[in-house]
Amino acid sequence: MSTYRLKNLLSPRSLALIGASARPVSVGRAVLENIRSAEFKGEFGLVNPRHAEIGGIAAVKNLDRLDFVPELVIITAPAREVPGIIDQAGRRGSAGALIVSAGLGHGPGSLHEAAITAARKYGMRLIGPNCLGIMMPGVSLNASFAAHMPGAGSLALISQSGAIAAGMVDWAAQRGVGFSGIVSIGDQIDVDLADLLDYFAMDHKTRAILLYIEAIKDARKFMSAARAAARVKPVVLVKSGRMAQGAKAAATHTGALAGADAVYDAAFRRAGVLRVSDLRELFDCAETLGRVESPTGKRLAILTNGGGIGVLAIDRLVELGGIPASISADARKKLDDVLPPTWSGANPVDIVGDADASRYAAALEVLLADPDNDAVLVLNVQTAIASAADIATTVTEFVRKYREQHRQWAKPVLAAWVGADQDIIRTLSGAGIPNYPTEDDAVRGFMHLVRHREVVEELSQVPPAMPDTFVPDAPAAKRIVTAAIADGRKWLEPVEIKHLLETYEIAMVPTYAATNVEQAVAYASDMFAQGLTVVLKIMSRDIVHKSDVGGVVFNLTTPDAVRAAATDILDRARKLRPEARIGGVIVQAMVVKAKARELILGLADDPTFGTVVVFGRGGTAVEIINDKALALPPLDLQLARDLIDRTRVSRLLRAYRDVPAVKPDAVAMVLVKLAQMAADIPEIREFDINPLLADETGVTAVDARVAVAPPQRKFAGSGPANFAVRAYPSQWERRLVLKDGWRIFVRPLRPEDEPTIHEFLRHVTPHDLRLRFFAPMKEFTHEFIARLTQLDYARAMAFIAFAEETGEMVGVVRLHSDSIYESGEYAILLRSDLKGRGLGWALMQLIIDYAKSEGLKTISGDVLQENIVMLEMCRQLGFEIKPDRTEPDICGVKLKL
Repeated sequence: MSTYRLKNLLSPRSLALIGASARPVSVGRAVLENIRSAEFKGEFGLVNPRHAEIGGIAAVKNLDRLDFVPELVIITAPAREVPGIIDQAGRRGSAGALIVSAGLGHGPGSLHEAAITAARKYGMRLIGPNCLGIMMPGVSLNASFAAHMPGAGSLALISQSGAIAAGMVDWAAQRGVGFSGIVSIGDQIDVDLADLLDYFAMDHKTRAILLYIEAIKDARKFMSAARAAARVKPVVLVKSGRMAQGAKAAATHTGALAGADAVYDAAFRRAGVLRVSDLRELFDCAETLGRVESPTGKRLAILTNGGGIGVLAIDRLVELGGIPASISADARKKLDDVLPPTWSGANPVDIVGDADASRYAAALEVLLADPDNDAVLVLNVQTAIASAADIATTVTEFVRKYREQHRQWAKPVLAAWVGADQDIIRTLSGAGIPNYPTEDDAVRGFMHLVRHREVVEELSQVPPAMPDTFVPDAPAAKRIVTAAIADGRKWLEPVEIKHLLETYEIAMVPTYAATNVEQAVAYASDMFAQGLTVVLKIMSRDIVHKSDVGGVVFNLTTPDAVRAAATDILDRARKLRPEARIGGVIVQAMVVKAKARELILGLADDPTFGTVVVFGRGGTAVEIINDKALALPPLDLQLARDLIDRTRVSRLLRAYRDVPAVKPDAVAMVLVKLAQMAADIPEIREFDINPLLADETGVTAVDARVAVAPPQRKFAGSGPANFAVRAYPSQWERRLVLKDGWRIFVRPLRPEDEPTIHEFLRHVTPHDLRLRFFAPMKEFTHEFIARLTQLDYARAMAFIAFAEETGEMVGVVRLHSDSIYESGEYAILLRSDLKGRGLGWALMQLIIDYAKSEGLKTISGDVLQENIVMLEMCRQLGFEIKPDRTEPDICGVKLKL
């Protein structure tokens, strides 16, 4: 699985450094001094073929001469020696290597490839190469060449940049912020962002995870890990390259709108990750998330001794979507009793410039007791009347007592002491109060907490595999697209597009293809008889943007006008684009809806994240207006509504003046249908409907373009190969009949099953729990169960079984694939009072079938020697069973698929 052997690398009991130099100014020597300074508690060996000692530490010539087997090997040797060192370490039984060295290259025949081959032969994990190293304060390990060692704390940092990681360490030292771990991943030869997200999500010492990202290699794996981690703790990231231009050569409007950074932004939003714009905001976010829990709401009360700064804080709060808290009548009366009559009487609670420490404490006590707010921000502007340091000391003492008295539901308290010296910062930080240099930073910190709570709620929603409110004719749609590809075309003809939209119940204006002028006149005459106006458009596979060649003429009302316009369009197109293939003209009914909104909806193909859904304001100036939002499919109605709400044009969909509101969910449903179309027909590369007219009667597509090509498998596993996020796999729901007619319903596990799991575990004996978890389990925390239930069905799958008669959960089986998606590790647990009725056998067969459908090559697991029932079932199912070399109480079982 993704975290396989990572504990051995990040919390090793022994390690060896290979490549340390005697030169004082070298990477190897710096790593050696850091390991020594951190006072690593385990066994440590130094390997150097040319020096018997370095810096007073004895060295051996090679790994075989060490009198112990190092769990972790740290390599600072020249790149050419790295594959050989990894092979030697693997033979000795090392769990993994940290490759600090650079220069391994890429591609076939490279040192990079040789290192991977050597590691896989022994099941070793690799971090790096070309990285700063790792710093794990909790185990006194500093295997890096950073200038400082961070203190222990609750933040994990994963960085693609060594310089950023080093900068975070320096910042943390100034702010008194500690880390549970810092890992610089370099070129990600093996261990990547997703692996480390999985690891720190399960690490009980980690409260929040910080990421610095430059690019993502495996989008589905990243989305899987990020979504799982964000459900149990905050994940915050900075990504560089925000202003890089993407999709410049895109042929459709939606392709042009889906710039690279906009797609990353959509992916992070879908993953539940909090994206910040720069390192300062990342530091502020770390300041907040590393110290306090998220509030239950977004009502903020502000306590200040300066009215101006309080108003600025309120302005920023409203701008960012927070709510200025009201003050309850009871709290107002209590504030009147403890404050001078000149206090503001509202939020912000301005307690006047001469406020001393006791006045701050009195007001803070009232605000924390007031049910009309969810958190309190304390601001202080230094004056010559009252000591800012004394106020900070009093506030911290009061907050400590308040937290002790209200451990379960203490409100967050944040602070900003403008112009504070280092002593005041240390005072506030020492009490665990997030503090910031300005009111703007503080409000942003509060909104990060709010956003995290909202993210957790959003992630609990599971989009269905197929919306049940419509049934598309996917086979017919597929035939249209595959026929065009077989014909060697990259674009669908307009009439084909109309039929494609009809298969997904998306209305389009009447559209006909005329191969010559007189046929155009005939089609137009039929429309005139119905009282319709006509628009003509050039029909050419080579002219995508028709208006560029004057290939569109509107408002035609007579046959003669159509004849003249069609002749003119064809002549002009042939003159301006002599190389283009001209097929004739498209004759469309011209829909005039004075109060309709012009929208753009479509699909774009991103090289990293696959299919992206685009929505925004439509029309000819769509790129100039640039009012758009993106989302990763699959979508349900709620996700589609959220996508719409992120645009400015969403406000125009509501009623205003004499304009009725757009028909509820009409636009959102088209987005859902487009997302489903992308799942059903991965051959669709780009698709835009522009404009889509929307009003109180519904929606109608006026014009559309569809680019097609043979499908590409971007992501491993089943499900749409062009989706970075997998849909809930409802196709795996099963009804089974077991021994004695026992009827069972089995379905994939969902996030909302957490209470069901808790109830189920009450019916499992301590003995069976020990057989499953290999240790006595006295308590199952929310974080532990959430980790089991929060799946996105990419690398991890779990099936939950219910007795149909009672509706009670009776068993669960799960499978987690490895980081390269070749093998999976299974686990199974049944209710203790219902064993022996064939459920275990049925669930094991189901998970084997699932693994085969995913293309996995093997299933494996660890089973205690005393678990004879499971071992016998594995034998009957064809598993190979071998004792574990390092754990005599455990057998390894493996099934080749």
